[in-house]
Amino acid sequence: MKNVTDSFISLSYWAFAGSFGFNTDIFATNPINLSVVLGVLIFFGKGVLNDLLDNRKQRILKTIQNSEELRGGALEQLEKARSRLRKVEKEADQFRVNGYSEIEREKFNLINSTSKTLEQLENYKNETIHFEQQRAISQVRQRVFQQALQGALGTLNSCLNNELHLRTISTNIGMFGTMKEITD
Repeated sequence: MKNVTDSFISLSYWAFAGSFGFNTDIFATNPINLSVVLGVLIFFGKGVLNDLLDNRKQRILKTIQNSEELRGGALEQLEKARSRLRKVEKEADQFRVNGYSEIEREKFNLINSTSKTLEQLENYKNETIHFEQQRAISQVRQRVFQQALQGALGTLNSCLNNELHLRTISTNIGMFGTMKEITD
């Protein structure tokens, strides 16, 4: 840095008249050349640099604007997805409630149907038992009646004469006919 300032200070001591030629002193000529080149670059490159920076600025602004639009679109999609999720959750809850109530209804119907079937089977069983009891009672009556009749006939046959025997038989036949009418 000292060389650069020294070269500018030494310019003031140079004489204005002189010959034109090449200066071979690298330390004295290099800062002058660099300052001239930088000055030309700054003067002419300023527009190019401004254009590059403006283009970069426009691209950054467009990227930010696109990002904001994408963010807005993503937020809209997120809100739509949340809305659909709430709707689906409501439908799932409704299906769940309907499913549970349908299960309870089917369970109640099955219990009622089974209860009715058991009641009918109990009634059929009771009717069958009653029918079998009546049939058994009827068979026992017939046997008792037959045995009593045979015993009475046997006793009568051994004890009675012919006339008394015929009269008893006709009386018993009459009673038997009456009993038969009663049982029918």
